[in-house]
Amino acid sequence: MRVAIAGAGAVGRSIARELIGNGHQVLLIDKNADAIKPERVPHAEWLLADCCEMSSLEEARLDRCDVLISATGDDKANLVASLLAKTEFGVPRTVGRVNHPNNEWLFSEAWGVDVNVSTPRIMSALVEEAVTVGDLVRLFTFRQGNANLVEMTLPADSPYVGKPAGLVPLPESCVLVTILRDGQVYTPDPEQPVESGDELLFVVPAEKEDELERLLAPSAHGG
Repeated sequence: MRVAIAGAGAVGRSIARELIGNGHQVLLIDKNADAIKPERVPHAEWLLADCCEMSSLEEARLDRCDVLISATGDDKANLVASLLAKTEFGVPRTVGRVNHPNNEWLFSEAWGVDVNVSTPRIMSALVEEAVTVGDLVRLFTFRQGNANLVEMTLPADSPYVGKPAGLVPLPESCVLVTILRDGQVYTPDPEQPVESGDELLFVVPAEKEDELERLLAPSAHGG
């Protein structure tokens, strides 16, 4: 897979190293000459250019990329780069970094963003996930399909504690994707009972979240 990353700062370089380690081709783009330091990610391609300029993206041959990651520290630049990548170059997948939470609503398909990544939101979700029991915590939003990745730590008074996972009557289109228990990751088995304290990860449509929460933790949510 060929990936272009707009922004060669610490975030962009870290993403590049991870992708290269997984066998992907990476191009780092930055308009700041001081950020162009090929020795820091020696296996990446580097381009000194403005990711908001059509001519720069043509030079980057963005039409040959499978993914554009907009990872600059400027939300306006990330939006423009994503929009140009999607509308002018037909890049199949765009990922936009959200620097300021107030701008998160802009990072949508209307601006060519398939997936937005908000560091403040992720950090707050991880805090909530670590301390809450019986509440759904939204970890990630999938722009395509109107679905979210959510987590719940199953409370001791859930009516499904001790019952096989396959007998939990999940709402329509809700999928249990994994169970975390005692530091181990388990692939859901329909015959495997769920236990108090299990961390359950679901993919669920946004409109079904409340129903799922009431199902699994009725005493806390009026189910």
